Amino acid sequence: MSRPFSPRTPPAPAYRINGKIRAREVRVIGPSGQQLGVISLAEALTLARQHAVDLVEIAPNAVPPVCRLVDFGKFRYEQSKKDKDSKKHQHANKVKEVQLSPNIDPHDFGVKLAHAIDFMCEDMKVKVLLRFRGREMAHKEIGQQVVERFLKEAAPWGHPDFTPKLMGKTINVMISPHPRNKRAKHPTKNDQGEIAGAEHHEPIAKPVISDVAPASAAPAAPSEQRPAPAKPAKPPADGFANNPFVALDINGQQPQT
Repeated sequence: MSRPFSPRTPPAPAYRINGKIRAREVRVIGPSGQQLGVISLAEALTLARQHAVDLVEIAPNAVPPVCRLVDFGKFRYEQSKKDKDSKKHQHANKVKEVQLSPNIDPHDFGVKLAHAIDFMCEDMKVKVLLRFRGREMAHKEIGQQVVERFLKEAAPWGHPDFTPKLMGKTINVMISPHPRNKRAKHPTKNDQGEIAGAEHHEPIAKPVISDVAPASAAPAAPSEQRPAPAKPAKPPADGFANNPFVALDINGQQPQT
């Protein structure tokens, strides 16, 4: 029998309110945050009705349970806002990996460095991994130089947690970002996350071309007017416009001109 699907994100904590609270006595916190002491559940519900709010159990495991006089909708909104604020500071726990090689191309090295700077500017740690392949193990000092150069270029944005270590065929080092007040600014982005130097240009309006001439336009000059079509030539007396026998020499006579 297969196990039921379990969601990755844990469900939100369920709070007991008003009549769902099962404790006989509760410690009550007033609407303004003041301590009202330990009172019976019936008295706490009466206070909640008097203030037109709900009695929310916020600490069910305490002895006695702690309840608060607050509007439940407002309470849930405040809790969701706190959860969002706490998630903003969890980037430091994320680790991004950047892989290098001893014979890395200068352009690829710059691309890897740019990615690492992006991660550190977002308060993420960067794990630098350089892997040796085949006979590259015979020149470990080249890989060590590449890693040291990478750490030197990334120094304005982060610092290594430990010296680079050779483990098997790889060199590992972890880079932690500096605090925001000690960290260099992003080389290509401003504080708002936009690309620095980017300008927004308004599209140029295309001129409107009208086929109708304005009423105030002057008439064209006679020389600029289109010439009249030529009239067809008058056919000759024999009735043919293009007689093929006109130039024919008959009986030694010259053709008529």
